[in-house]
Amino acid sequence: MPEAAADALEHLRRVDPILGTVIDRVGPYRLERRRAGTHYDALVRSIVFQQLSGKAAGTIHRRFCALYPRNRPTAELVLKTEEGRLRAAGLSRQKIAYLSDLSARVADGSLPLAHLGRLSDDDVIAHLVKVKGIGRWTVQMFLMFRLGRPDVLPELDLGVQTAIQRAYGLRKRPKPKDVLKRGAKWRPYASVASWYLWRSLESK
Repeated sequence: MPEAAADALEHLRRVDPILGTVIDRVGPYRLERRRAGTHYDALVRSIVFQQLSGKAAGTIHRRFCALYPRNRPTAELVLKTEEGRLRAAGLSRQKIAYLSDLSARVADGSLPLAHLGRLSDDDVIAHLVKVKGIGRWTVQMFLMFRLGRPDVLPELDLGVQTAIQRAYGLRKRPKPKDVLKRGAKWRPYASVASWYLWRSLESK
């Protein structure tokens, strides 16, 4: 996220008064990057959390991490873990397959991760969607919450779509292409706009 959040908010209010009212209603900008652990840890967490409520996913993620020394799974250790133990932690067979594919690629060096912070947003997406179970949305969350990129607009996100529908009084939830069109004016701070849209769903 941009260090000078005030600049981002000033820009968003100026180019989009409706979003400005959302910003005023939500309050201070408080998005925090997930700096702990490695990029691998962050991708594992993303896979575990897919299509689950935060509470349920958090429980499964803790059980999964507890299988490993110091609660730190590595690609090599995950590949050696029996499926039964992973299932007992609460992981579905599908997610086990996703974690196995990610781990195999990291372990054999075909998916290097250390350099991701030096790549463009589009190159990070192209690099990571090679993994089973990691699509565009998952990488966008990685860009925003792990790498702290300021200009990510997750057009596939249902929360962003719903928030736009409510804020702008639309009859229907906008399609991804409509989200991109409407959000073009938010650049280069689309991540900040997205965060406010998500938070707007929590306020009455």
